[in-house]
Amino acid sequence: MDTYVQVSSGPFPSQNVMSELPRRTANFHPSIWKYHFLEHASVHEKIDAGMEEQFKQLKEQVRGMLVAAADKPSEQLNLINDIQRLGVSYHFESEIDAVLQQVFDIAREPDHTDDLHTVALRFRLLRQQGYQVPCGVFENFKDKEGKFKDSLVSDLRGMLSLYEATHLRVRGEDVLDEALKFTTTHLEFAITQENTPLAAQVARALKRPIRKGLTRVEARHNFSIYDKDYQNKVLLSFAKLDFNLLQKMHQKEVSNITRWWKDLNFAEKLPFARDRVVECYFWILGVYFEPQYELGRRIMTKTIAMLSVLDDIYDVYGTLEELTVFTEAIQRWDTDALDQLPEYMKIYYKSLFDVYNEIEEEMAGEGRSYCVHYAKAAVRLLLLKQLVRAFFEEAKWFNKGYIPNLEEYMQVALVSGAYKMLTITSFLGMGDLATKGSFDWVTNDPLIGRASSVICRLMDDIVGHEFEQERGHVASAVECYMKQHGCSKEETYAEFQKEVTNAWKDVNQECLRPTVVPMPLLTRIVNLARVIDLLYKDGDGYTNSKTFVKELITSILVDPVSM
Repeated sequence: MDTYVQVSSGPFPSQNVMSELPRRTANFHPSIWKYHFLEHASVHEKIDAGMEEQFKQLKEQVRGMLVAAADKPSEQLNLINDIQRLGVSYHFESEIDAVLQQVFDIAREPDHTDDLHTVALRFRLLRQQGYQVPCGVFENFKDKEGKFKDSLVSDLRGMLSLYEATHLRVRGEDVLDEALKFTTTHLEFAITQENTPLAAQVARALKRPIRKGLTRVEARHNFSIYDKDYQNKVLLSFAKLDFNLLQKMHQKEVSNITRWWKDLNFAEKLPFARDRVVECYFWILGVYFEPQYELGRRIMTKTIAMLSVLDDIYDVYGTLEELTVFTEAIQRWDTDALDQLPEYMKIYYKSLFDVYNEIEEEMAGEGRSYCVHYAKAAVRLLLLKQLVRAFFEEAKWFNKGYIPNLEEYMQVALVSGAYKMLTITSFLGMGDLATKGSFDWVTNDPLIGRASSVICRLMDDIVGHEFEQERGHVASAVECYMKQHGCSKEETYAEFQKEVTNAWKDVNQECLRPTVVPMPLLTRIVNLARVIDLLYKDGDGYTNSKTFVKELITSILVDPVSM
């Protein structure tokens, strides 16, 4: 994996000759957005003074609610839960930290509360914040035979809270594994019997628990539920106003990204590749949506858009001879290497070179010299030496018809999934929180980074392998495991789902205090895993973005929330 590819020198034939070579095709559908967002580039709606004043007043009222409920712990916990579910907790981080620290201090005392909802909600909120709270508190809800009490089943709210709490478990917490099975079975039955806002929350949770949900997507969905019977109109109005104001900012950003993408004109110059720049922005919006991370969104969106095309060059269009020369050219990272490439690769290579030069200039403009160093390192150590080599290794496997064992496959595929590179890139947009020590840590393959990569690789392979095999693609983890162990497709899926579950447990473990790096940095890695759960749980939503992903993007980036 660490040896340079040896190639023969000499220019390629003309592009016209190259286009006549037999090539695979994936028949990716064209962009469904094209230049839809360009109109926002020239139209920047100013927030009128009245709206700005209303926003400030509502924000202070919500802050006051948190303080006013200080002597009512249960009320505070429910308010924090609502604030988080409506997507505005980033406005009140210090207040929420203070409340949960106080709750944690009290929680260390013997607890005789028999309210399942309160116990489970407290456990989840504290675990989310990184507190080392023991799961043994749930043993109190078992009967003498060691099973969860039948009487709990009628408490739908408590059962939902327990279900949500189980998704913060780590390895070895058997009581939470048992609780997940118990609650899932009874909640699935309950939603067939009820048609209430709470039942709607249950149905949503069964599809995507809070731990795996993206803030903006979940907030948008929760507005429709909270509209029906939620009494806190101040918080609801504030959350809706905040959503719409952020949406305007995000529209402006995606329009600028679209302008950059249009200028590259890959849709015409590289028509074999997926044209998904809006989907890429949506992906990164899941990693960080807050206003202060605009630079990070721009850098990461351009990075993932370029990596998507690179993936298609290796997976779909390039011949092995071309890819051999291309791999060495990228490793050299020198524009002199352009002469050795066919025309379509020259177009991509120059654009890639320009993007990373731009990233380094932006980091230098921020006055963070160590970030410039790591911006370069992300390219030279990962893109140059690891990522393209992994892509190239897979290309060789395909051309030879070789199916490796799962261990050999994963060694390469965890790199080609590009999540390590995206994780490091996400730190570039985190300002002063991302110190030199943080970059050293994340480049050293921490457990949470590897777990996120496992989630990415296996979920992608489960939903995409059949389509990819039909068009001609290297064997996925599914084919490797089936051949190695003589298993059926269904048995393989079940085994991989267990691996994904364990990876999430590792993610949770790494987020418990004391953490090696600040929680906001860990949150980027958690969010990368969450995006995968959203885009790949029910199919390859990135490649086939005409489906549910189009509706998601419309709800987040096109349609404002009705006030």
